[in-house]
Amino acid sequence: MTILRDFEIPARYRGGFAAIGNFDGVHRGHQSMIAVLVNRARAAEVPAVVLTFDPHPIQLLRPGQAPPSLSTLERKAELLKRAGVDLVIAYPTDTQLLNLAPEAFFETIVREQLNAQGLVEGPNFFFGKDRAGDVETLQQLCDAAGMTLDVVPPFALGDQLVSSSVIRAAISRGKFSTAIEMLGHSYRLQGRVVRGEERGRTLGFPTANLDDVMTLLPSEGVYAGSSSVDGSNYPAAVNIGPNPTFGEQIRKIEVHIVGFSGDLYGEDFNVDLLEWMRGTVKFGGVEELKRQLANDVANAEAAFARVAECSDGNQ
Repeated sequence: MTILRDFEIPARYRGGFAAIGNFDGVHRGHQSMIAVLVNRARAAEVPAVVLTFDPHPIQLLRPGQAPPSLSTLERKAELLKRAGVDLVIAYPTDTQLLNLAPEAFFETIVREQLNAQGLVEGPNFFFGKDRAGDVETLQQLCDAAGMTLDVVPPFALGDQLVSSSVIRAAISRGKFSTAIEMLGHSYRLQGRVVRGEERGRTLGFPTANLDDVMTLLPSEGVYAGSSSVDGSNYPAAVNIGPNPTFGEQIRKIEVHIVGFSGDLYGEDFNVDLLEWMRGTVKFGGVEELKRQLANDVANAEAAFARVAECSDGNQ
């Protein structure tokens, strides 16, 4: 996957089909849009291009009010590549871009920079200064320019429309299975491994403690996960929250990588959360805690195997 941070676009990526938006989490609604984008591009034998913004425009327009992210830029690009996108442009948001009127945005960005022959967007797409342009404005501009515009309807699970804000609410409220179903993939935490109390090592369950996590943290509890270390994938049992058994109330992220032994201190580290397993519990003593940790590891391995089996079956 190629990620650009400017509009110095190589010739091979110009003249394709494009989608513009934040694509936070690259959830199933985004995936339905990207499927149309990629199908359009493949049929015309041209590239499929996504233009996104980093940071989120709200950080400039209303500092401190931007919603917590569901994905880092790197994770976003990985998921878009998996969906078939050829190029991601993560344009550094600036006031000059935000002050463009809808017509100027279309002419400058869509026609001159992307040289797109068609666009794919959702019905709630807005663009230009003060979000003055909508899909009706965009349709008029595309018609005048001889370009196609596909407006992909919202994606729903049952009677609930899938959106980044709905997924954030589900993650925050402990409805993790709902969030995963809406995302259509695991939920990744990315951070840096720091030293902890190293109590897990004495219990026989050493952990990598994550700090500087840039995405929304799920509610407290124990999760089944998957970690990649040196090109190998491992099951993981992940505790998010305090350790009441030892009287600790500080919220931590502790990752036990099943089957791995090594030093990860100071390294950047990812763990993909697959499913919620249980809530935070204060145990009566160390032996009771160790029995539960063994159960957690077994359940994490089972979840890891289920996801691997499902992935193999979809290939």
